[in-house]
Amino acid sequence: MNVEVAVIPAAGRGSRMRPATRVVPKALLTVIDRPAVQYAVEEAARAGATEAIVVVDLDAGHLVQRHFLTDGRLPGLEEIQIRPVVQEEPLGLGHAVLEARQMVGDRPFFCLLADNLVRPGHDVLPRMAEAADPGVSVVCLRRLTDEWLSRYGVVVPTSKEIGGVLEIGGAVEKPGIEDAPSRLGLIGRYLFMPEIFEALDSLDPGVGGEIQLTDAISEVASHGRCRGLVADADLLDVGTPEGLLKASIHLGLERFGDEFRAGVEQALQE
Repeated sequence: MNVEVAVIPAAGRGSRMRPATRVVPKALLTVIDRPAVQYAVEEAARAGATEAIVVVDLDAGHLVQRHFLTDGRLPGLEEIQIRPVVQEEPLGLGHAVLEARQMVGDRPFFCLLADNLVRPGHDVLPRMAEAADPGVSVVCLRRLTDEWLSRYGVVVPTSKEIGGVLEIGGAVEKPGIEDAPSRLGLIGRYLFMPEIFEALDSLDPGVGGEIQLTDAISEVASHGRCRGLVADADLLDVGTPEGLLKASIHLGLERFGDEFRAGVEQALQE
Protein backbone atom coordinates (compact mmCIF):
# COMPACT_ATOMS: atom_id res chain seq x y z
CA MET A 1 0.00 0.00 0.00
CA ASN A 2 1.23 3.48 -0.89
CA VAL A 3 0.87 5.89 2.04
CA GLU A 4 1.44 9.56 1.26
CA VAL A 5 0.58 11.28 4.54
CA ALA A 6 1.79 10.97 8.14
CA VAL A 7 0.32 12.41 11.33
CA ILE A 8 2.81 13.22 14.09
CA PRO A 9 1.30 14.21 17.46
CA ALA A 10 3.74 16.69 19.01
CA ALA A 11 1.58 18.65 21.43
CA GLY A 12 2.57 16.83 24.63
CA ARG A 13 3.42 18.98 27.66
CA GLY A 14 6.49 16.93 28.57
CA SER A 15 5.88 16.77 32.32
CA ARG A 16 8.38 13.91 32.68
CA MET A 17 11.10 16.14 31.20
CA ARG A 18 10.70 19.19 33.48
CA PRO A 19 12.33 21.64 33.91
CA ALA A 20 13.71 21.31 30.35
CA THR A 21 10.19 21.58 28.91
CA ARG A 22 9.04 24.63 30.87
CA VAL A 23 9.67 26.75 27.76
CA VAL A 24 10.95 24.39 25.05
CA PRO A 25 8.32 21.98 23.62
CA LYS A 26 9.06 18.33 24.36
CA ALA A 27 9.05 17.58 20.63
CA LEU A 28 11.94 20.05 20.14
CA LEU A 29 14.25 18.54 22.75
CA THR A 30 17.48 17.72 20.96
CA VAL A 31 18.71 14.18 20.35
CA ILE A 32 22.33 14.64 19.20
CA ASP A 33 21.83 17.39 16.59
CA ARG A 34 18.11 17.55 15.79
CA PRO A 35 14.82 17.56 17.69
CA ALA A 36 12.86 14.37 18.27
CA VAL A 37 10.02 15.47 15.99
CA GLN A 38 12.43 15.82 13.06
CA TYR A 39 13.48 12.17 13.43
CA ALA A 40 9.80 11.22 13.09
CA VAL A 41 9.35 13.34 9.95
CA GLU A 42 12.50 11.83 8.44
CA GLU A 43 11.22 8.33 9.20
CA ALA A 44 7.91 9.08 7.49
CA ALA A 45 9.74 10.47 4.46
CA ARG A 46 11.84 7.30 4.19
CA ALA A 47 8.59 5.32 4.03
CA GLY A 48 7.35 7.38 1.10
CA ALA A 49 5.23 10.03 2.81
CA THR A 50 5.18 13.37 1.01
CA GLU A 51 3.13 15.20 3.63
CA ALA A 52 3.60 15.37 7.42
CA ILE A 53 0.83 16.81 9.59
CA VAL A 54 2.42 17.82 12.89
CA VAL A 55 -0.08 18.33 15.73
CA VAL A 56 1.15 21.12 18.01
CA ASP A 57 -0.19 22.96 21.06
CA LEU A 58 -1.20 26.61 21.36
CA ASP A 59 1.66 27.74 23.61
CA ALA A 60 4.70 26.38 21.85
CA GLY A 61 3.48 25.09 18.52
CA HIS A 62 4.81 28.11 16.66
CA LEU A 63 8.34 27.01 17.60
CA VAL A 64 7.80 23.62 15.98
CA GLN A 65 6.45 25.38 12.92
CA ARG A 66 9.45 27.73 12.76
CA HIS A 67 11.89 24.83 13.03
CA PHE A 68 10.58 23.25 9.85
CA LEU A 69 9.52 26.26 7.84
CA THR A 70 12.08 29.02 8.53
CA ASP A 71 14.86 29.68 5.98
CA GLY A 72 13.95 26.94 3.54
CA ARG A 73 13.68 23.18 3.75
CA LEU A 74 15.86 21.09 6.03
CA PRO A 75 18.34 18.81 4.23
CA GLY A 76 16.73 15.52 3.30
CA LEU A 77 13.19 16.86 3.76
CA GLU A 78 12.92 18.90 0.57
CA GLU A 79 10.25 16.56 -0.86
CA ILE A 80 7.94 16.47 2.15
CA GLN A 81 5.37 19.13 2.97
CA ILE A 82 5.10 20.04 6.67
CA ARG A 83 1.61 21.11 7.77
CA PRO A 84 1.07 22.09 11.42
CA VAL A 85 -2.34 21.82 13.06
CA VAL A 86 -3.15 23.09 16.57
CA GLN A 87 -4.60 21.00 19.38
CA GLU A 88 -6.19 23.75 21.45
CA GLU A 89 -6.83 21.62 24.54
CA PRO A 90 -4.76 18.70 25.93
CA LEU A 91 -7.55 16.12 25.76
CA GLY A 92 -5.42 13.08 25.02
CA LEU A 93 -3.54 11.33 22.23
CA GLY A 94 -6.72 10.24 20.50
CA HIS A 95 -7.95 13.82 20.44
CA ALA A 96 -4.61 14.98 19.01
CA VAL A 97 -4.93 12.50 16.13
CA LEU A 98 -8.53 13.57 15.56
CA GLU A 99 -7.37 17.18 15.06
CA ALA A 100 -5.71 16.07 11.79
CA ARG A 101 -8.97 14.74 10.35
CA GLN A 102 -9.69 17.58 7.94
CA MET A 103 -6.16 17.61 6.50
CA VAL A 104 -5.99 13.82 6.11
CA GLY A 105 -9.41 13.52 4.50
CA ASP A 106 -10.21 10.05 3.21
CA ARG A 107 -6.61 8.88 2.84
CA PRO A 108 -4.81 6.12 4.77
CA PHE A 109 -2.09 7.60 6.96
CA PHE A 110 0.89 6.73 9.10
CA CYS A 111 0.82 7.92 12.71
CA LEU A 112 4.14 8.29 14.53
CA LEU A 113 4.60 9.29 18.17
CA ALA A 114 7.55 11.67 18.40
CA ASP A 115 8.39 10.33 21.89
CA ASN A 116 9.57 7.12 20.27
CA LEU A 117 12.40 6.90 17.73
CA VAL A 118 13.27 3.89 15.63
CA ARG A 119 16.64 2.29 16.09
CA PRO A 120 18.95 2.69 13.08
CA GLY A 121 18.19 0.05 10.48
CA HIS A 122 14.88 -1.00 12.06
CA ASP A 123 12.25 1.07 10.23
CA VAL A 124 8.80 -0.52 10.56
CA LEU A 125 6.57 1.71 8.41
CA PRO A 126 7.41 -0.01 5.08
CA ARG A 127 6.62 -3.42 6.61
CA MET A 128 3.34 -2.06 7.98
CA ALA A 129 2.40 -0.80 4.52
CA GLU A 130 3.13 -4.25 3.10
CA ALA A 131 0.93 -5.88 5.78
CA ALA A 132 -2.04 -3.59 5.09
CA ASP A 133 -5.03 -4.34 2.91
CA PRO A 134 -7.62 -1.79 1.74
CA GLY A 135 -9.79 -0.93 4.71
CA VAL A 136 -7.53 -2.66 7.26
CA SER A 137 -5.41 -0.69 9.72
CA VAL A 138 -2.08 -1.98 11.02
CA VAL A 139 -0.58 -1.30 14.45
CA CYS A 140 3.00 -1.94 15.52
CA LEU A 141 3.47 -4.24 18.52
CA ARG A 142 6.18 -5.42 20.88
CA ARG A 143 6.14 -8.13 23.55
CA LEU A 144 6.02 -6.45 26.95
CA THR A 145 7.40 -7.53 30.29
CA ASP A 146 5.25 -7.25 33.43
CA GLU A 147 6.19 -3.70 34.39
CA TRP A 148 5.14 -2.28 31.03
CA LEU A 149 1.65 -3.79 30.97
CA SER A 150 0.36 -0.89 33.06
CA ARG A 151 2.03 1.73 30.85
CA TYR A 152 1.00 0.73 27.32
CA GLY A 153 -2.09 -0.27 25.41
CA VAL A 154 -2.29 -4.05 24.98
CA VAL A 155 -4.08 -5.86 22.12
CA VAL A 156 -6.39 -8.87 21.99
CA PRO A 157 -4.97 -11.33 19.41
CA THR A 158 -7.46 -13.34 17.36
CA SER A 159 -5.07 -15.34 15.20
CA LYS A 160 -1.65 -16.90 15.26
CA GLU A 161 1.35 -14.80 14.29
CA ILE A 162 2.51 -15.57 10.76
CA GLY A 163 5.58 -13.76 9.49
CA GLY A 164 5.28 -11.25 12.32
CA VAL A 165 1.65 -10.40 11.42
CA LEU A 166 -1.52 -11.33 13.32
CA GLU A 167 -5.17 -10.31 13.46
CA ILE A 168 -6.45 -8.46 16.51
CA GLY A 169 -9.97 -8.15 17.89
CA GLY A 170 -9.57 -5.39 20.44
CA ALA A 171 -7.21 -3.42 22.67
CA VAL A 172 -7.09 -2.25 26.30
CA GLU A 173 -5.33 0.89 27.54
CA LYS A 174 -2.86 0.28 30.40
CA PRO A 175 -4.54 -2.89 31.72
CA GLY A 176 -1.87 -4.03 34.21
CA ILE A 177 -0.68 -7.58 34.76
CA GLU A 178 -3.97 -9.08 35.98
CA ASP A 179 -6.18 -7.69 33.21
CA ALA A 180 -3.83 -7.77 30.23
CA PRO A 181 -5.36 -9.80 27.35
CA SER A 182 -1.87 -10.55 25.99
CA ARG A 183 1.68 -9.28 26.24
CA LEU A 184 1.59 -7.55 22.88
CA GLY A 185 1.73 -3.79 23.41
CA LEU A 186 1.14 -0.81 21.12
CA ILE A 187 4.42 1.07 20.76
CA GLY A 188 3.80 4.25 18.81
CA ARG A 189 3.70 3.37 15.11
CA TYR A 190 0.40 2.97 13.28
CA LEU A 191 -1.04 2.80 9.77
CA PHE A 192 -4.66 3.90 9.99
CA MET A 193 -7.51 3.85 7.56
CA PRO A 194 -9.60 7.06 7.77
CA GLU A 195 -12.39 5.26 9.67
CA ILE A 196 -10.24 5.70 12.79
CA PHE A 197 -11.52 9.29 12.88
CA GLU A 198 -15.12 8.13 13.15
CA ALA A 199 -14.15 5.85 16.02
CA LEU A 200 -12.31 8.66 17.79
CA ASP A 201 -15.15 11.10 17.28
CA SER A 202 -17.62 8.74 18.97
CA LEU A 203 -15.51 8.01 22.07
CA ASP A 204 -16.17 9.07 25.62
CA PRO A 205 -13.10 9.93 27.74
CA GLY A 206 -11.26 6.82 28.88
CA VAL A 207 -8.26 6.19 31.13
CA GLY A 208 -7.07 9.42 32.73
CA GLY A 209 -10.17 11.25 31.52
CA GLU A 210 -8.65 11.53 28.03
CA ILE A 211 -9.69 10.46 24.53
CA GLN A 212 -7.59 7.33 24.18
CA LEU A 213 -6.27 6.23 20.79
CA THR A 214 -6.22 2.65 22.12
CA ASP A 215 -10.01 2.74 22.56
CA ALA A 216 -10.49 3.76 18.94
CA ILE A 217 -8.15 0.97 17.81
CA SER A 218 -10.25 -1.45 19.86
CA GLU A 219 -13.43 -0.26 18.13
CA VAL A 220 -11.96 -0.73 14.65
CA ALA A 221 -10.46 -4.10 15.61
CA SER A 222 -13.79 -5.33 16.96
CA HIS A 223 -15.11 -5.18 13.39
CA GLY A 224 -12.21 -7.24 12.03
CA ARG A 225 -10.42 -4.33 10.38
CA CYS A 226 -7.13 -4.17 12.28
CA ARG A 227 -4.03 -6.33 12.42
CA GLY A 228 -0.72 -6.12 14.22
CA LEU A 229 2.88 -6.23 13.07
CA VAL A 230 5.31 -7.44 15.74
CA ALA A 231 8.48 -5.36 15.44
CA ASP A 232 11.91 -6.94 15.72
CA ALA A 233 13.34 -4.17 17.92
CA ASP A 234 12.07 -1.82 20.62
CA LEU A 235 11.71 1.85 19.86
CA LEU A 236 13.88 4.39 21.69
CA ASP A 237 11.81 6.29 24.28
CA VAL A 238 12.94 9.93 24.43
CA GLY A 239 10.09 11.00 26.69
CA THR A 240 12.09 10.56 29.92
CA PRO A 241 15.56 11.82 30.92
CA GLU A 242 16.93 8.28 31.11
CA GLY A 243 15.39 7.31 27.80
CA LEU A 244 16.72 10.43 26.10
CA LEU A 245 20.22 9.62 27.31
CA LYS A 246 19.98 6.00 26.13
CA ALA A 247 18.66 7.11 22.73
CA SER A 248 21.52 9.57 22.36
CA ILE A 249 24.01 6.79 23.00
CA HIS A 250 22.39 4.39 20.53
CA LEU A 251 22.17 7.02 17.81
CA GLY A 252 25.63 8.33 18.64
CA LEU A 253 27.13 4.88 18.13
CA GLU A 254 25.48 4.72 14.72
CA ARG A 255 26.45 8.27 13.74
CA PHE A 256 30.01 8.52 15.06
CA GLY A 257 31.23 4.92 15.16
CA ASP A 258 34.35 3.62 16.85
CA GLU A 259 35.61 6.91 18.26
CA PHE A 260 32.35 7.54 20.09
CA ARG A 261 32.19 3.92 21.28
CA ALA A 262 35.68 4.24 22.73
CA GLY A 263 34.60 7.36 24.61
CA VAL A 264 31.58 5.59 26.09
CA GLU A 265 33.66 2.61 27.14
CA GLN A 266 36.24 4.90 28.75
CA ALA A 267 33.51 6.69 30.69
CA LEU A 268 32.21 3.35 32.00
CA GLN A 269 35.65 2.46 33.30
CA GLU A 270 36.28 5.71 35.14
